[in-house]
Amino acid sequence: MEFQTENIPIQEIKLDFDTSIRLFIKREDLIHPFVSGNKFRKLTYNLAEAKKEKQHTLLTFGGAFSNHIAAVAAAGKLHGFKTIGIIRGEELVDKVDSNPTLRFAKENGMKFKFVTREKYREKTTSDFFAQLTQEFGRFYSIPEGGTNDLAVKGCAEIIAESAQDFDTICCAVGTGGTIAGICHGAFSHQHILGFPALKGDFLQKEIEQFVSKDNWELITTYHFGGYGKVTDELIQFINRFKQQTGIPLDPIYTGKMLFGIIDLIKKGHFAKQNRILAIHSGGLQGIAGMNQKLQRKGQTTIV
Repeated sequence: MEFQTENIPIQEIKLDFDTSIRLFIKREDLIHPFVSGNKFRKLTYNLAEAKKEKQHTLLTFGGAFSNHIAAVAAAGKLHGFKTIGIIRGEELVDKVDSNPTLRFAKENGMKFKFVTREKYREKTTSDFFAQLTQEFGRFYSIPEGGTNDLAVKGCAEIIAESAQDFDTICCAVGTGGTIAGICHGAFSHQHILGFPALKGDFLQKEIEQFVSKDNWELITTYHFGGYGKVTDELIQFINRFKQQTGIPLDPIYTGKMLFGIIDLIKKGHFAKQNRILAIHSGGLQGIAGMNQKLQRKGQTTIV
């Protein structure tokens, strides 16, 4: 299956209220069905480096519904790598087949090691890596969420010549690699807005490790309670957005970002005539897992 990286569509979103601002969305989610959006961008140069180092196994980290875990499993299968996922939460060991993300990763050949949340916090320590090397042998390590220097290099390519006409670039923020790359790739007149899916201000310092420019800021008021948290208002927005535009949004990242952008437009946050480009970073595999949770609670699901 081919990766669609040329002529990625940029669609205008017709806003249903009066404004001089124009909103567009770059459909990075259409790059590939399973390795799409920022996950494709983050993995591109990491996979090239793994091949250069003659590595045969990719090892990475994530939670039960991680887009990154699913993407690494799929990319590994496509490119001939074995894959290992270090998964946060020992209680998940017997829930693989009932979890859409882990089941998909397993079907794509990923092997799992489930660790306690306490142990998972040691994931960047040399002692933990030594234990993993003893258990699995040589491997190419990719951080949780995929963010490292090579990921930032890949994400810089999101902003191509086709994006030059926009004043503001918006993206969802998880580990910070995507916005860091966009900051590097952006044109000098552009301002970057990041919409964190996580609660708290710690991401500012994380992002500053990868970018020294001051062309960006974080909008921290649209996390809907924190990572993995949603409200009925958000779900209804996602469903209405798809009905009106034909564009699916995930509830963890892009749904919150688009909700935030449109709310800010209504509140007069942007200058008149501003042309905004929102980056659709994929993550649609997360819808199935979220719908499981919503169904158990008897709440509205994502269509």
